[in-house]
Amino acid sequence: MTIADAVAAAPFFLRGELLEGDDVTHRSRDLGVTFATPSIPMDRAVHPRGEVPPLLNVPLAEIIDFLVETGRRLRAPENPFVRDCIDRMSSTHVLPRAVLQAQVMGAAGYLDKRLLETVAEQNFPNPRALDEWIPKRDFTGRQSFVRAFAPRLIHVLPGNSPGVAVKSIAHGALVKAVNLFKMSSSDPFTTVAILRTMADIDPDHAIVRSMSALYWRGGDDTVERVLYRPQYFDKIVAWGGGDAIDNVIKYLGPGFQLVSFDPKTSISMVGREAFASDEALDRAAELAAADVMVLNQEACVASRFVYVEADQDDADRFCARLHARIVDKAAGSDDARPLDIDLREQIDTLMMLDDEFQVWGRTDGKGLVIRSDEPVDFHPINKTANVVRVDSLDTAMKYVNVATQTVGFFPFDRMADYRDRLASGGAQRIVRLGEAGPSTIGNPHDAMYPLHRFVHWMAHEDGVAPNC
Repeated sequence: MTIADAVAAAPFFLRGELLEGDDVTHRSRDLGVTFATPSIPMDRAVHPRGEVPPLLNVPLAEIIDFLVETGRRLRAPENPFVRDCIDRMSSTHVLPRAVLQAQVMGAAGYLDKRLLETVAEQNFPNPRALDEWIPKRDFTGRQSFVRAFAPRLIHVLPGNSPGVAVKSIAHGALVKAVNLFKMSSSDPFTTVAILRTMADIDPDHAIVRSMSALYWRGGDDTVERVLYRPQYFDKIVAWGGGDAIDNVIKYLGPGFQLVSFDPKTSISMVGREAFASDEALDRAAELAAADVMVLNQEACVASRFVYVEADQDDADRFCARLHARIVDKAAGSDDARPLDIDLREQIDTLMMLDDEFQVWGRTDGKGLVIRSDEPVDFHPINKTANVVRVDSLDTAMKYVNVATQTVGFFPFDRMADYRDRLASGGAQRIVRLGEAGPSTIGNPHDAMYPLHRFVHWMAHEDGVAPNC
């Protein structure tokens, strides 16, 4: 692999400065295309412990205003950094250009004043702790001060959704962190485009000086054994598959922690009420298809398995309608990727087992539904849904575990009957079927309030108060 083979250059951003170069070539995870990056200047990638974080004494209100202006600039049609980002990412990412552009533009909507204020308020009982030392006194009269101190964070970003870069930058700014973003091979561009937009607003702003974005191959010990140290960073905020999380874990130790958004699978649960009428069946199929097709089934919240409370004939009626709606949505997305060869071979094998499985569609990436009595033992992806027929949704509960993120539920009035059992099984979120994509602003993510875990909680104890 040579520099001449690289289809795109991926610059770095280091605490306010753009670093370009083609010293190293890499291969993207999904498409196998090559791109070039500079070599990593390790000394510029870390912020010395002896210097307080640049954002520490910048008021939260000012940070939010700067993020809002960034969102406005990201959505501007004339933004050259975003245009260039989409052009380059189209060569390395599995999703089509139109979907990528919609993702970046939609994610920019996260940089909204009311939304960001709500996120801070939901993550912290008293958001003032981000700006100042909050006085406290316990019942014995001991007085102290507590602050949500600015952390030093490495963010390991995922490759499936460029929108995560927007949220990660916003969250890193809200907690006033020193941030190093490790970009993915599928998208080594979006983070830098956002940071360049920020630098275009004010190159000397403390937010800009708090952000760096680099790419290296995950597991590259020559980089990670240098950067993944408590001398430089407090925590790794890791998104990604099992291999990415496993790789990070080996570096953990005292003073160096992991906040993990690890691999999750989302499901749907459809009750017998869906078969009360053709109208109800059509509605359930449409809502289920909407959840399957979130980000063309690349997102963690996208449904993979649909548990249907029905006999086989009714389950097959549901599958036919679900398939038709997935095909319609796929046709409108310009995403015509066929299934990868391993998945095609597994599904082709199922199609020969008529007694156990029924398949609607083909492995051409235009939409496919598999009906079975137990979940298939592979990961449905790329517009592929596994409809699992059960006699009762109670039976489906045995398939819920700690890797179950979102559960789309129909009919809606049965959700309250299942939420405690779903939580006990390990699931983290239950929503109305069809609403897996949007989420309530400020709610927990992956069973935690992330920003509350990002910060370095510091206590200053000042003895017994006078006259106590």
